[in-house]
Amino acid sequence: MTNPALTSWQHPGAAGQVIYGNTHLPDGDPVGVVLICHGFKGYKDYGFLPQLAQACAARGLIAHRFNFSHSGMTDRIDTFEQPDLFEQDTWQKQIDDLTAVASAVEEGQLPGLGLPLIVFGHSRGGITALLTGARWPQRFAGIVTAAAPHRSCELSETQQDELLRQGRLASPSSRTGQTLYVGRDWLLEQQANPDACDPVRAAAHLAVPLMFIHGESDQTIAPLAANALHTAAPRSRFILLAGSQATHTFGAPNPLLLDEKPPAITQQLMELVAGFAVTCAQR
Repeated sequence: MTNPALTSWQHPGAAGQVIYGNTHLPDGDPVGVVLICHGFKGYKDYGFLPQLAQACAARGLIAHRFNFSHSGMTDRIDTFEQPDLFEQDTWQKQIDDLTAVASAVEEGQLPGLGLPLIVFGHSRGGITALLTGARWPQRFAGIVTAAAPHRSCELSETQQDELLRQGRLASPSSRTGQTLYVGRDWLLEQQANPDACDPVRAAAHLAVPLMFIHGESDQTIAPLAANALHTAAPRSRFILLAGSQATHTFGAPNPLLLDEKPPAITQQLMELVAGFAVTCAQR
């Protein structure tokens, strides 16, 4: 049986590549739209993201979760079906993708015409949300990140030199067993215009409501990252979730099916995000 409240779609993204997406619709009249951005090596079906979209829909929001066009992912969740695109990814391509999805909503190509837009970003998706928001300061009604870094490049100087010298840097996927590569253009873009790729600078220039959520047991991105973003944007909210399950993925397994009971910390995260989005939409 199909679920009429859950639809799939494709939309043109950066450099003419395809953005694969899913939309979750609320039962009644929607109050706003949430755009859900995944992180590095992530995808729209990763971990808690489908349930987050469902939780937002339960609060009266239209939720669009999507794969960045150069994530390497399609609707096949068992593999990076387009690893060559992964190697070509840059911050600007992700900004272009998020902008394209926002425009599709604003132009009526995706549900949500005329409604406030709120952006959620997990991990590196949080950087993309902030960088895009800074480019379009009046476009979004709010931005919320979870486990987001405060630097656009976490590579050491040695790794950066290797990337520039060899043209690409291996980045294996423990999930699929594939060896993916980060391409040179990703770093060259940041070196050419570091201010445009700085999430702390972006946060400081944003006047819309911001919320930064982090887990105290995150071993991938330290909680100091969220504190740095919050310090740069003093009107923002900073929420540090406690406990051993407050990890980079907030305790969620991958996959976490739509009908599966989530861990308590995952549920807490989803309630915070959905509640913040509703508040932003109703301002």
